[in-house]
Formats: sequence, C-alpha cells, structure tokens
Amino acid sequence: MNPITPEPPGHGLSTLCIHAGTHVDQATGGACSPIFTSTAYAFPNPANETIYPRHFNTPNQQVINRKLAALEKGEAALVFGSGMAAVSTLLLAHLNPGEHAIFQNDLYGGSMQLITRELQRLGIQVSWGANVDQFAAALRPETRLIYVEAPSNPLLHCVDLAELATLGKRHGVMTVIDNTFATPINQNPIPLGIDAVLHSATKYLNGHSDVNAGVVVSSAEVVGRITANAVHFGGTLDAHACSQLERGLKTLALRVQRHNENAETLARFLAAHPAVSRVNYPGLPGHPDHAIAARQMRGYGGMLSFELRQPDQVDRLLNRLRIVMPALSLGGVESLICVPGRSTHRTMTPAERQRAGISDSLLRVSVGIEDATDLLGDFAEALAMESPSSATTTK
Repeated sequence: MNPITPEPPGHGLSTLCIHAGTHVDQATGGACSPIFTSTAYAFPNPANETIYPRHFNTPNQQVINRKLAALEKGEAALVFGSGMAAVSTLLLAHLNPGEHAIFQNDLYGGSMQLITRELQRLGIQVSWGANVDQFAAALRPETRLIYVEAPSNPLLHCVDLAELATLGKRHGVMTVIDNTFATPINQNPIPLGIDAVLHSATKYLNGHSDVNAGVVVSSAEVVGRITANAVHFGGTLDAHACSQLERGLKTLALRVQRHNENAETLARFLAAHPAVSRVNYPGLPGHPDHAIAARQMRGYGGMLSFELRQPDQVDRLLNRLRIVMPALSLGGVESLICVPGRSTHRTMTPAERQRAGISDSLLRVSVGIEDATDLLGDFAEALAMESPSSATTTK
C-alpha cells in the first residue's frame, strides 16, 4: 500500500496546499504526516531503495517534494536545506568548465555572489541581461542555461516567461526561474514552458520565519540529475524542518492572498507620498513590467521596494517604524524592511550594485499579513520627515 494522499487532477491550489503529498499513517489515520526521525532504514526493503536523509528520499522529504511538484505543476521536486543549496546544486549539475550561462542582472545578492565568485572561478563563462532580447543577443554556441527571477529581488522586474521559454527551446538552452517572490500561488512558470523552478522555501512557502529550506521543481529527468549531485553536496533538510515546512505550506494560499492585498495597498500609499521618489511593485500600472506581470501572474505578491527623495533620511525612517521590523529575510507573516545595499547586496562592489540598480536610498519591504490600516499608519508616521511638500512623486 502506498501511504500517500492522492492528488486527482483539477484540484485547486488551496486544496493542494493542504492535501497534496501527505503521508498517511496507516496505524492511526492521522490528518498530519508523522515525523520520521530515523537516519537508518531497513535494507533490503520492498522498494529496494537505500533510504537515507542525505539521499533526499526520507518520508518527510518526499512529502514536501510531492506537495511542491503538485503546486508548481511539475513532474518532480527536491527539497534542500536552504535556497542557496537548491540554486548552487542545480547550477553545478548543469554547467561545466568552459560552458556559458546567462543571468538576469538584478538577482538576489546571494545568487550574484555564487555566480561571480564561484561559477567564474570554476571556469564557467557568464553573461548578464535584463530581458529576453538581451538574453537572445548574449547566446553563444556553448550557452547551456538562462537564469532569471520574476519578480526580481529587490527591484521587482518581471521577465516575459513565455517568450523566455520559447527562446530556450529554440536554442536547446535550459531555462530556470527563482519563483520565490511570486510563489506558486501567484505564478506557475512550468506551464509557460520554463524548464525548472527554484524557491527559497525559507520565505513564503514556510511563511513563519522559523525554517531554512529550498526546493527545485522540474521534470523527473532534471530532478534526477540534480539529485545525483545533491547526494554528494549534502544540502539536505531534516525531518523536523520538513514537518514545519509542510505545516506552513498548508496555509500558503490564504497567506499569499493577504500578502497581495496588503502590498498593493501599501504600494499605492507610498507612490502618492511626497517623501518617496519611486516605488517598485509590478501591480502598479506605472511599473515598467506591469503588462508582463498581468499576463503571467494571478497576483502581484507581497514584496515591494521604494526609494526616498532624501537618502540621508533612510536611518530615520527605520528608527521610527514601530510595527514594521528592520530585519533580513522576507515572506513571513510579519512585515520586514531592509536596505539591500547594506544587507542582501552588501558584499557586491559599488560598481556591481550600480549595474544592478541598487541605490543607497533603496528600501525593500516584505509586506506581512497585519491589518493594512496599521501598516499604513506606521509608514505615515515614519515618513513624516523633512521633505519638500511640492515634490513631484514618481509613480
């Protein structure tokens, strides 16, 4: 008997969040997957499988794999101990010295560091671009992979995923997206033709700021190749963390709906404020990629960034916030704010930050699920600083 909750086709995302992949305890019929703490499993066994945490195939790991594959509409998935473990293992499984990869030029700082410090050290050639046209222009005979974030961290740029998938298939190049900001609730890249989807599950998938994890979703063939490398690299996730992640995933659809609503409300408030010069949120009609986001997203997400007219007021704003917490990370139920130039992208050189569009006055907000009126009040008080009342706001 296979102790797995079936996932018949046609179930909605909320239903999949709760039921997909659950390991049913045949002895008790409990509603939740048991936690399997063993690091030793019988062999031989009926499946003739070597079950071991470092092999990414223990029951609690498989629960997450099945649930995320169902949510992202992929054939298979693999859960990791961090988002960067997922990113690095996928890249190293598909890129060899002398080969070439193209990356979006405004990625998460940790990904940028991996690319510029590690991949290039290993002899992997790297190019950068902002959109599909630039990716096409950067293609070479030795190009093997194109990697994007949409929306990107922290400028919320959106690449046309259907066009990117078409480009990749035309040239036999693998296409990969970090879908962390969007979540599978707001965006499913695989049905649009993208080959592989990554998440830092630390963020929205878990959603409670208490688990570090990552995941890759793709075809069974791609995930099998990644697994073969992952077994050697060892970036596994333990059973207790898998159980916490499974619990977080059950409320993902509900949480993301509230994140979407609050972020759009806050983005519109900030765009109209005289102390703010620019707001980056794909749900705003003035966002340069709004039309792309509207085509491929069901919601615009809980992340936004903005710039102050007076950069020297950044610290004052951070000190005056009472509900929104100045902190790293994102995607939890609480609202967080950070300065990317000092945190997520601080290890980049000033030239690298300038190329990526990361200014000293840029603030990134992970909008939580608090009452929207309280969030607006917190920002209204914190932004009550010296700024020309006649300033024209960029929306």
